[in-house]
Amino acid sequence: MRTEHAFSSNPPTQSGSPEMSKHTIIPIDKNWTFKQAENKDSKFLPVAQFPTNVHLDLIANNIIADPFIGKNENDVQWIGEVPWIYKTTFPSPSLSEKDRATVKAVIAFDGLDTYATVVLNGKEILKTESMFIPERVDVTTFLKKEGDNELEITFESAYLKGCAIVEKYPDHHWGCWNGDTSRLAVRKAQYHWGWDWGPTLMTCGPWRPINLEIFSSRISDLYFTSNVYKSLKSAEFVAKADVEGSATEIKFDISLDGKEVATKTVKAEKGHASHKFQIDDPALWFPIRYGKQPLYTVTAILVEGTAEIDTQSKKFGLRRAELIQRPMTDQPGTTFFFQINNIPVFCGGSDWIPADNFIPRISKEKYYDWVKLVADGNQFMIRVWGGGIFEEQAFYDACDELGILVWQDFMFGCGNYPGFPEFLALVKTEAEENVKLLRHHPSIIIWAGNNEDYQYQESMGLTYDFDNKDSESWLKTDFPARYIYEKILLDACNELIPDTFYHFGSPWGGKNTTDPTIGDLHQWNVWHGSQEKYQNFDKLVGRFVSEFGMEAFPNIKTIEAFLPLGKDDPDRFAQSSTVDFHNKADGHERRIALYLVENFRYAPDPLEQFIYSTQLMQAECLASAYRLWKRQWKGPGKEYCGGALVWQINDCWPVTSWAIVDYYLRPKHAFYTVKREMAPISLGVTRKEHLIPKDKHTRAYIDKKTEIEIWGSNLTLEDITADVVVKAFDVITGKETYSKTIESAFSLPSNRSTEISAFAVPVNTAGDESRTVVAAYLYSSGEQIARYINWPEPLKYVHLQKPSQLKAVLSADGKSVEVSAEVPVKGVAVECEDESVVFGDNLVDLVPGETVSIPVKGAAGETVLTTRYLGMV
Repeated sequence: MRTEHAFSSNPPTQSGSPEMSKHTIIPIDKNWTFKQAENKDSKFLPVAQFPTNVHLDLIANNIIADPFIGKNENDVQWIGEVPWIYKTTFPSPSLSEKDRATVKAVIAFDGLDTYATVVLNGKEILKTESMFIPERVDVTTFLKKEGDNELEITFESAYLKGCAIVEKYPDHHWGCWNGDTSRLAVRKAQYHWGWDWGPTLMTCGPWRPINLEIFSSRISDLYFTSNVYKSLKSAEFVAKADVEGSATEIKFDISLDGKEVATKTVKAEKGHASHKFQIDDPALWFPIRYGKQPLYTVTAILVEGTAEIDTQSKKFGLRRAELIQRPMTDQPGTTFFFQINNIPVFCGGSDWIPADNFIPRISKEKYYDWVKLVADGNQFMIRVWGGGIFEEQAFYDACDELGILVWQDFMFGCGNYPGFPEFLALVKTEAEENVKLLRHHPSIIIWAGNNEDYQYQESMGLTYDFDNKDSESWLKTDFPARYIYEKILLDACNELIPDTFYHFGSPWGGKNTTDPTIGDLHQWNVWHGSQEKYQNFDKLVGRFVSEFGMEAFPNIKTIEAFLPLGKDDPDRFAQSSTVDFHNKADGHERRIALYLVENFRYAPDPLEQFIYSTQLMQAECLASAYRLWKRQWKGPGKEYCGGALVWQINDCWPVTSWAIVDYYLRPKHAFYTVKREMAPISLGVTRKEHLIPKDKHTRAYIDKKTEIEIWGSNLTLEDITADVVVKAFDVITGKETYSKTIESAFSLPSNRSTEISAFAVPVNTAGDESRTVVAAYLYSSGEQIARYINWPEPLKYVHLQKPSQLKAVLSADGKSVEVSAEVPVKGVAVECEDESVVFGDNLVDLVPGETVSIPVKGAAGETVLTTRYLGMV
């Protein structure tokens, strides 16, 4: 935080008062109005908020209907093809003649979206070409000596500008997935052109703060490098500050929990000051679950004479973060996993897209709530995807505070970006400015150059010779963007964040983005690609799977929120045109139907049960991936899979998508199955059929053997011993047909998965495997610490029974719902109309003789709880 002082518009009582030389920040956030340019009937109207964008302001003034409702998106496309003007007035600070000789006035534009021409008091002071580049303009000579200044910003159509640039460079091989090629020419959030989960809404406007700064000298940047030694017993911390102006004395203070750790006053030379601190026994920052998240504060104070004229502070965490890529035992290629403070971490987590199409209305509180959901879901990592934005500080602050690791993409996605000089210059500035803005966050442990651009290059057969290291020659090929990822961004990261790993792209492993033995992998052969069965995710493993997913419908209340007439809307059915409109994925009807029909008996009516069926499908699919890939986290030298990030955690509008939590922060059922799979201790069971012919020719004499394989995953840092109990139940009668402690005091070493047993599905009569449910449990000191229920698949073949004694009862203390039934029941979802009732788990499988406890908050004696399950209707 910089020191802020409000200027009076009255003359100072003391000429040259020391107060006047302090760095003063005055928000220019009042009295903004806007109108459509080049339209004689358009009048200036008040903005909805500030910062803002044109759609928010048009909605607030009742000029357009909410684009998120119905098919209104279609009716607002004109907005992105016309220019808009924003203007305001602000007073000049009162300065004495002496102050005017030494003080500088700067307007800082933190973000203008995108092609903006800025005029101050009738004079053009700035033209911008990037949404992502903060701009600073010296306006000392442009401000009025007294009275109000007029600031006017004209925003041109980014879409039309992009189209013109594409036409200007016909020799470039323009092409992309999602949106249209004009986006590749424009440095603006790429998802604004529309994506396969989001609408096309071409925003413009002052989307981040605008401030007037008055100073004689200021701290222009406070930053650092840090190195926690391998012993973890000490750390080197080099504090750095850049200074603008004549002041040269900088005092660095380091504190923790309000207590001073170290301090040093140094002289700046050529506008730069630094000091190396040695911190012994540092309070280390850990990912969630593995330790605490202490945040130090580094403060730089700029001193001139005896006066403190500027202050900046940033929080930071001390941690040793490494990406480990090394050969393994028994498998080809190299590992790809993160090690924090010498602890290897299986990075189960999610991919993140912008949480709204209209970013200025995302509050700090909403960012925190999103990250808290990730943390509460037993996830360790968020990947900030390259088609959105360099996120707001509040997002990374929440990750720092809650211990969520961040994989940060640069903002390029799914296309072949150009390499003409003006574009490369914009990219260079953008990269440097945003790395500077974010480099203090301990949560960010990797930067990646792009999302799927190397995959696009491969799919189009564009030139990529891995062994050619002549970077200038890349610009002459049909894939000039390689120069961005392997030269510009690499250089920026090496210079500005030498202590953070830079990865050329996601996915990227070297010569082939689909090589599962090296680098990271986007596994889309479930849903896209070859449309594999999700039960076969074990064959689709990679060293680090940074994308995979399955679609599901959102909560019924979310659907009713986007239907124009809500519950009474005639399009309130699964295959309606409005419901279809709120799913942007190509072929979504066929793909959802494919995975449903392969796995479940289902019907499109009633809508609530259809929604449940899609959420059960997504939940089963994603849990299968986490469970089977985590099985490959087998300990030192055998880290065959180091992480899995589901596409995606969130939505930018109310929609059917791959998100596991919808736009309104309502979790889908997959949120809970992923949470269970990423629990500190979990069990995995898989069922495999083996067909053994009597000889090589026979088609008649074949033995069928159905086996279950059981393993345990211990993600804690302590070895545990537990008894392994296996039970079996007849799905039709509910009778328990098998119960045995198959292992006593079985050892599950820390931070790995361990194979426990493999044996035939326990049946009394051959052929009963298809009606036998197998339940596995871990018990430690008599307490159940993990459970997993394995079912015959596909579930559509199973003769599921409707329970007559399904119970979901609120506990006496109101903190849990106790769920039980007299027959095996698949996927019991506990529901409540009251949204203040929040469940800590859901979509649980039941077997007779057992009560499953679901944590709940906000429930009381009068709370009405209902249930839903597979086969209910």
